[in-house]
Amino acid sequence: MYVCLCNAITDRQIKETVAAGASSLTDLQAQLGVATCCGCCADLASSFLSCHHENQTNCSKPNFK
Repeated sequence: MYVCLCNAITDRQIKETVAAGASSLTDLQAQLGVATCCGCCADLASSFLSCHHENQTNCSKPNFK
C-alpha cells in the first residue's frame, strides 16, 4: 500500500529500509523521501519504525492515530 502519496513510497519500501538499518524518521526521509512534502504520512511511516524496534516480525498493520 502507498504510505506517502506525494513521493509514491510504499509500506514495502519502508519495511525494507527499516530492516536494512534505518532507525529514525530522519533516516527514512533521507533514504526514501517519505514525509518530505506535505508530512501527512510521517506518523504512519514512524509506526513502522516502532513496530520493528519492538521485534514484531509480522507488522502488516501498524498502529497510528
